Amino acid sequence: MTDSPPAAVRIAIVEDDPMVRQYFQGIIAMQPGYEIIGMAPDLASADALLDQSPDLYLLDIGLPDGVGYTLVPQIKARSGARALIISTFGDRDTVVKAIMAGADGYLLKDSSPAVILDGIAATLDGGAPVSPAAAIYLLGFLRAEPEAAPTTAAINPENRLSARETELLQAFSKGQSYKEAARTLGISPHTVSTHVKSIYRKLEVNSRSEAIREGFRTP
Repeated sequence: MTDSPPAAVRIAIVEDDPMVRQYFQGIIAMQPGYEIIGMAPDLASADALLDQSPDLYLLDIGLPDGVGYTLVPQIKARSGARALIISTFGDRDTVVKAIMAGADGYLLKDSSPAVILDGIAATLDGGAPVSPAAAIYLLGFLRAEPEAAPTTAAINPENRLSARETELLQAFSKGQSYKEAARTLGISPHTVSTHVKSIYRKLEVNSRSEAIREGFRTP
């Protein structure tokens, strides 16, 4: 008796431009094991996709009836699926709000097919892929003066991230892997793992994307 093949990764696309939807279809067709289970041109019709239990959503931001990242909280609440923003480049406020809304990554539409496929795989694996141009905005937010950052409740000093932990989050916000971050910071992968455990404990999260998002909220 042969083992049954693994279930295909189910992907939903929310994008108003039919040419871009066709472009995404072509990219996803390049990767065996990926299946598009539905597409929607706006937020209103995207609601029906929530009932089809996709594993991943590819979301545009500028939709005819609203902002794409506002769908992310519903996605997380109803299915826990991953949400990857693929949009034209917005301003810093848009990029940061998308991540803080719960998006698991932010890529640009003009990314190469290989970059988009790598981003999809990384997102499904719990990573947080971010295009370099968008990462500049995220890093700027992380480095912002306290008065420029969103106000939050007082934080226990013991739960504040160290300088090295903040540097590690900055590396992750660029889409770097554990090994790449280790090389960037000049530390061992084992030390990266130790820092990651500390970050998860302090921020009370369980993934890199959550850590990056909560790191933005923490002054």
